Amino acid sequence: MERRLLYKLIFIIAILATCAYFAFPLQKRINLGLDLKGGMHLLLKVDTSHLSAQAKEDAGDRAVEVIRNRIDAFGVREPSIQKQGEDEIVVQLPGITDRDRALELIGKTALLEFKLVSQDLEKLKEAIAGNVPEGFELKYIQEDNEPILVETQSALTGDSLANASIKFDQSSFNEPIVSLEFNAQGAKKFAEITTNNIGKRLAIVLDGKVQSAPRIREAIPNGEAVITGRFTPEQAQDLAIVLRVGALPAPMYIEEERTVGPLLGQDSINKGVKASIIGVALVFIFMAVYYLLAGIVANIALLFNFLIILGSLGMLPLLFPGVSATLTLPGIAGIILSLGMAVDANVLINERVREELNAGRALRTAVENGYSKAFSAILDSNLTTLIAAFLLFQFGTGPIRGFAVTLTIGLIASMFTAIVVTRVIFELLLNFGLLKNRLPMLKLIGETKFDFINKRRLCYAISSMVILAGIIFYFKKGNQIYGIDFSGGQLQEYSFKTAPSLDNVRKILKELNLTDASIQQFKDNPRVILIRTSQDKSKELTNKLKENFPQDDIQILRIEHVGPIAGSHLKNKALLALIWSLVGILIYVAFRFKHFNFAIAGVIALLHDVTIAFGFLVMTGRQIDLLSVTAFLTIAGYSINDTIVIYDRVRENSRLYHKLSLRELINLSVNQTLGRTLLTSGVTLLVVISILVYGGEVLSNFAFTLLVGFISGVYSTVYIASPLVLAWTRKK
Repeated sequence: MERRLLYKLIFIIAILATCAYFAFPLQKRINLGLDLKGGMHLLLKVDTSHLSAQAKEDAGDRAVEVIRNRIDAFGVREPSIQKQGEDEIVVQLPGITDRDRALELIGKTALLEFKLVSQDLEKLKEAIAGNVPEGFELKYIQEDNEPILVETQSALTGDSLANASIKFDQSSFNEPIVSLEFNAQGAKKFAEITTNNIGKRLAIVLDGKVQSAPRIREAIPNGEAVITGRFTPEQAQDLAIVLRVGALPAPMYIEEERTVGPLLGQDSINKGVKASIIGVALVFIFMAVYYLLAGIVANIALLFNFLIILGSLGMLPLLFPGVSATLTLPGIAGIILSLGMAVDANVLINERVREELNAGRALRTAVENGYSKAFSAILDSNLTTLIAAFLLFQFGTGPIRGFAVTLTIGLIASMFTAIVVTRVIFELLLNFGLLKNRLPMLKLIGETKFDFINKRRLCYAISSMVILAGIIFYFKKGNQIYGIDFSGGQLQEYSFKTAPSLDNVRKILKELNLTDASIQQFKDNPRVILIRTSQDKSKELTNKLKENFPQDDIQILRIEHVGPIAGSHLKNKALLALIWSLVGILIYVAFRFKHFNFAIAGVIALLHDVTIAFGFLVMTGRQIDLLSVTAFLTIAGYSINDTIVIYDRVRENSRLYHKLSLRELINLSVNQTLGRTLLTSGVTLLVVISILVYGGEVLSNFAFTLLVGFISGVYSTVYIASPLVLAWTRKK
């Protein structure tokens, strides 16, 4: 064995061994995202509008610390609390099932005040009549709605607390109460208040609401007090937590919420694994049957590719401290898709080797030339997709970033396995005499001599009509085409034991004044319903549904909430990601092919594919969400692949056939690469179809968009991009 080949083999084995070490055991190396194991994702906005300039500076940091302390006391395992920007906080709580309790715990401002109650009954009557005396506030006790008149100025605040804990009042049938202990300064102040106001009532006010207003019977020098209010043990425990760890520096509201129940998470895992197995199996079978030995070599490379992806995810915490390897449902889709796209490079190499063999080259020479001639097209096509993946990560959020990470790792791994690993395998087979003079492959698509340029005007007309139809539907439907990611609102998904009556569900929505709500029942699983509302009334809705369907054991599958500001923000980021990806691809293609006409034609072709996919989504009544935008950017990256392969062949043929016109060069190049274009797109579509059929409703829009976009990509590469290059070159 040659020393150079031995070094290559040792290098490959070292990489695979390292990846195997970091990949297994999977459950220890790679965490499951919230969409797979259940939990809550929250984007919180800290309202600093009423704070002073000095208080605004560290309000976000203080809020993060308070929330972290509360969640730690709540007992959540492996939470993630991160500040985003100046006044936003991203909170991820894996495994949380009690959504309402968690939201109450996180969002409670916990401003505790002690205020003296006026004993003047005349002033109280005036206040009830609407004339509140200056320096006082009219309040109502939570427990029995008794009106009281309290002083505006607090006598003491929660800043003086040293501890708060839950206890049980033996004199009131073990009713839970919250016991308060003041620090030294607070105890002194509390002793003064109780000493000077014996016989008066002292209101305990939490976040502006009076919990109780006991009468001061005697001085309390030990700095202890209690809050009563008919609490459940959980309510008393949570109140003690928020008082003990401190008050938030400012009120907060939820800009975005995604809560996934454990049932939906497990269902997503099952469907994701099923789609993966079926999609990859179809690819393996096709490659082995069509390319025979070369196909088996490509399949070995795909297995190595998968191992490298898992190992790279496992290495992320080591390479980037503080970053955990988290696998989401879109991340699984990214892995499946990257494996499908990895076939692209193997097909390109195999077809090049076939051409060299047909030209009469010896097998060893044919293999060397095949890899050499395929390299530039593989590099260019993968780099353009990486540009889209990078911008997807830059502008994406949450699970979409997971998709971008796995797609990026998959693309880099596919280039390594296709260009390096398979070549080493071929060289080993040749050196050991296991591969001699022949490398048989099947061939479904023979040599073609179509005049593709001649059909350009007809294709321009067809594309224009389809795009125009999409635009008409877009303006006709308006904001209805957007999912809650972009339009804002609330989404609740429930699972019933038996298919519920939608009329009964509509009555419940009407009772809750949710007349603008929409209900969706899935055809493949009518036991599941999806309810979209403009207001957050999920707690009331869930209780009503359980009350009206007592035998159905209703389970919350997921709850998503996006505020209008967050929706607008997400829409802008998605648009920016798309625009910058087009700009990035335009610059790269123009640089690589030294001709701006090629770049503009290629970008128009991929913009055509994105627009076609968008139009079909709108015309088929599907909504545009963040995963749809992910699919658009994937289409943009993948669509340019085929175009670049043709451009690369045009560049090569222009050196070989000096006498051919540009029209003849383009037609020749498209015909030469037609088989490869149909094969690679077809194999990738096998993976996309498996995600569409078996990936579940969460990935349905994503897979449908890819299906339309990839089919359009084959068409636009042949009939849009290539003719446009010719048309503009003539004009120039």
